[in-house]
Amino acid sequence: MTTPTTIAPAPTVHALVEAVLNGEHGPLPSDLVATSVFWIHHGTRLAGGDTTYLNQYVLVRLGGSFGACAFEAGEIDPSVCRDSSGAALDALLREGPRPLRIAALDAYLAERRPHREAADVGDAGAGTRRGAGTRRGASAERVVLPAGTPEVRARARDAAIAGLLDIEEGAKVGLIGVVDPLVAAIRERGGDPLPCDLNLKATRWGDPVTADMHEVLDRADVVVATGMTLGNGSFDTILDRCRTRGVPLVVYAQSGGAVARAFLGRGVTALSAEPFPFSQFSADPTVLYRYRAEAGA
Repeated sequence: MTTPTTIAPAPTVHALVEAVLNGEHGPLPSDLVATSVFWIHHGTRLAGGDTTYLNQYVLVRLGGSFGACAFEAGEIDPSVCRDSSGAALDALLREGPRPLRIAALDAYLAERRPHREAADVGDAGAGTRRGAGTRRGASAERVVLPAGTPEVRARARDAAIAGLLDIEEGAKVGLIGVVDPLVAAIRERGGDPLPCDLNLKATRWGDPVTADMHEVLDRADVVVATGMTLGNGSFDTILDRCRTRGVPLVVYAQSGGAVARAFLGRGVTALSAEPFPFSQFSADPTVLYRYRAEAGA
């Protein structure tokens, strides 16, 4: 009789927070101060579309780094800026709404190892592909998004994210957190998107969007998930399900890019980390960083 393979439990965000609080990743957060906390709310409607994307972010500034996390409308009040700026970092990691805790964790991990210092020498265009031999947590590919309109920059960003996919024609790609340019980029690479989002009912092409991520996680050959899953608490479930099924997990993160990086090779297969200021806040060239887990990790 064949002995079933036992898969170790996936690591969790909570365990990572506890490790940071215990000083296992560097200085004790109780000795650090969050210089600034930001509350940002903006809307975007791309040309040719009929969807207005409404996004809210909370950001934490620690030294030379920013941590960020998106949140749902009404979840955090602008008073967070007054109440949390200048607070000890451990207080932000222990208290307050989850997105604030994720932003504080992201700031800590980004300050310990800035994405810019993890980048390979030289730049890559948004469509460039490299091999998958990146040592876990060691280096990143620096991708420069071009100057231009929101549509040009969104297409370049989402092409860079889709460039992390290594899929066969017709592969079912679970997309948890839907933006239309990324749906298009997945199709251009031969994938069949399975879109999932809590705030959308359909893509601009009429594809139905489910709110049930379990439906997507059960069917997908590969999963692409936004960093906002860190903020709404679904990341651990996605990570565990992908590990259990042996399904690759690609994370595209404005929220919690440095947090998601901590799971590279531990359930996360590849990562597009976009530090603040995000592409939608500038018409000039900006940078995102692509990471790949070591082959076989």
